[in-house]
Amino acid sequence: MSDNVKDLSEGPRAPLLQILHRICIASAAIGGLVIFGAAFVVTYSISKSLLGFGAVRGEFELVELSCATCASLFLPLCQLNKGHVMVDVFTNWLPIVTIRSVDAVWTLLFAAGWAFLSWRILHGLLEIQGYGDRTMLLRAPVWWVYVPAVFGTGLSALVALVQGFSVLTPRLARKIGA
Repeated sequence: MSDNVKDLSEGPRAPLLQILHRICIASAAIGGLVIFGAAFVVTYSISKSLLGFGAVRGEFELVELSCATCASLFLPLCQLNKGHVMVDVFTNWLPIVTIRSVDAVWTLLFAAGWAFLSWRILHGLLEIQGYGDRTMLLRAPVWWVYVPAVFGTGLSALVALVQGFSVLTPRLARKIGA
């Protein structure tokens, strides 16, 4: 988006955007805590190993599960802040109202993409849960990492939907508090 176009995340927020903002911040915070926990376990394991006490069993599995878990938890905040890569070379010369409308349409397409991803990840979660797959050393159920992925992509879809509709239909957005 152009620098001269005001973003929805600036200024006073509508109630729905305030709620979504809090949920997105909490999601990213949980993702950050998971990564911090993984870093702590790896540091502890390496220290323990260097002192001759052996490594923590399954530390690499914990790192894999942690990364898979938290990657999707950062996506909603990125969507809320419109932190995705945007190329506005072809629209920079258009009037601001047109640029906002084009951006809103692309945001709605993002919402459709997030919703599709969330649906397919949910399908994968149910399938892998049925298989009963577990990690090799820790024997942790693999489907657990799908839960935050469904949540993160689903929340990203909701955020993008609210952002797109709040620009294209401002009257409706005011009625629902967006």
